[in-house]
Amino acid sequence: MEGEKRPAPYEGLFADGHLVLWTLCSVLLPVFITFWCSLQRSRRQLHRRDIFRKSKHGWRDTDLFSHPTYCCVCAQHILQGAFCDCCGLRVDEGCLKKADKRFHCKEIMLKNDSKALDAMHHHWIRGNVPLCSYCVVCKQQCGSQPKLCDYRCIWCQKTVHDECMKNSLKNEQCDFGEFKNLIIPPSYLTSINQMRKDKKTDYAVLASKLGKQWTPLIILANSRSGTNMGEGLLGEFRILLNPVQVFDVTKTPPVKALQLCTLLPYYSARVLVCGGDGTVGWVLDAVDEMKIKGQEKYIPQVAVLPLGTGNDLSNTLGWGTGYAGEIPVAQVLRNVMEADGVKLDRWKVQVTNKGYYNLRKLKEFTMNNYFSVGPDALMALNFHAHREKAPSLFSSRILNKAVYLFYGTKDCLVQECKDLNKKVELELDGERVELPNLEGIIVLNIGYWGGGCRLWEGMGDETYPLARHDDGLLEVVGVYGSFHCAQIQVKLANPFRIGQAHTVRLILKCSMMPMQVDGEPWAQGPCTVTITHKTHALMLYFSGEQTDDDISSTSDPEDTKETEPTEEPRRKNVPTPTAMFGPRDRSSLVFDWTQEAHPQTSRQADYPLGFVFTKCLCNL
Repeated sequence: MEGEKRPAPYEGLFADGHLVLWTLCSVLLPVFITFWCSLQRSRRQLHRRDIFRKSKHGWRDTDLFSHPTYCCVCAQHILQGAFCDCCGLRVDEGCLKKADKRFHCKEIMLKNDSKALDAMHHHWIRGNVPLCSYCVVCKQQCGSQPKLCDYRCIWCQKTVHDECMKNSLKNEQCDFGEFKNLIIPPSYLTSINQMRKDKKTDYAVLASKLGKQWTPLIILANSRSGTNMGEGLLGEFRILLNPVQVFDVTKTPPVKALQLCTLLPYYSARVLVCGGDGTVGWVLDAVDEMKIKGQEKYIPQVAVLPLGTGNDLSNTLGWGTGYAGEIPVAQVLRNVMEADGVKLDRWKVQVTNKGYYNLRKLKEFTMNNYFSVGPDALMALNFHAHREKAPSLFSSRILNKAVYLFYGTKDCLVQECKDLNKKVELELDGERVELPNLEGIIVLNIGYWGGGCRLWEGMGDETYPLARHDDGLLEVVGVYGSFHCAQIQVKLANPFRIGQAHTVRLILKCSMMPMQVDGEPWAQGPCTVTITHKTHALMLYFSGEQTDDDISSTSDPEDTKETEPTEEPRRKNVPTPTAMFGPRDRSSLVFDWTQEAHPQTSRQADYPLGFVFTKCLCNL
């Protein structure tokens, strides 16, 4: 035992040192590699941002294209790169700087002031043409080869094969293609700039050279509306039109964007609003400011591309209940060209609070769609409060409607707005109206409410005059609660029709009640609400798309002729207000003001709560 050798102390230390060294390497090396990669990535991002900031192109980063894409510089397949949302140029990340120097983007104004309006040539970009395009020479499909091939003019969108491209095409004058009546040519802005220097304002002389059908279109898109499609739509419109015509209202307010109308001939401009009803109201307020400035001759006609959640105004004007990319942007522009001009009533809503010592604070709103007090305003108030806390969670139209449904179900159990008839007084054109036991009152200017429901016409055999948005009349209805609203949504009930009037006055005598104007809710104390006519707005109505209600109303013309009154004028007040709550035995469900029984009880027995809200979920 004594003869055994013990290991030297330094040998054990040396082995432990190796272990520590390898441990440090295994831990620190991945950390170092990760740090170095993130540093290089940040440098590349800073380099790209610097190029984007100085470039005249509208570069956007992307690593995902809808179809195989090739770099316009090196002709290689792009895995990670950028594209210009004005001219459609696509390049690899490493070729970005070369492409920025070699290729020019769309010019919103020509540099040479001496050029005439009809002297602009094609601006060809090679490769990545749309797969559905055809050559203007041989009429065969373009862009079908798996490589960088064929040309596209970024103004008229014409395409041509490599082998069909001739010198005559390169020097040919561009006519701006299908949408020439919507595009503001760069040469027009150049001439306008020269005229303003000479202190001339007769723009009609320049417009006469562009033809009588020239109705330039201005795009006002809200990139935050509804499903957050606005940013992608901005790029698609910039490719088809002059980029100077396309604005993001979150960056350029409508008041500033609409000043472009003052550079156009009288009554020629059109505006396409891409957003929800709130965005449309924002734009119409900017149009009213143009009237105040004395710019009535430059007032544009307004069309709507619905990106919001409800989109009732858009539905009333024939533009549909919501846009999710189901039709191409080019078809949207064609619809705008085919649309007809109509008028839209706009109303002034004055809310006067009852303060101490007879001091009253006045709030004023502008109404395009509807005003309401009661359960639907409460649902909008709860939804608005949660969206303000986490706006990123409310980017889906279906999710937003599901949230509304949740709060409606909750209010069915709580009934926070009950006994509204004891808290308010209602006057139509100065005449006091006795109310039954309601929970909500809705004042309508347009035909649709609640995301596509025909509230005033309703359903059933009883005929009511059609609600119009240009007759200077308001339709006033009542609801018996959130459950009643749900029944109306799924066409199992009608509202309580109170009447029609030119002026509506509502007095809230006590307590706090939720109110809303066009989806903008707030909690209101005792006050007086007065709704009077304010002005008209020039809108565009598209008749090429029918809703389900329109189709059903026109499917049986013989019945319509028998029941619809033709000679009787529209009634200001409905003489015997009734409330029909379902399609079963309608004669026994007519509400009489002398009855004390609440009519909602029988309807809840006919259609259980679960059945009604299941149908609501199916309609989302």
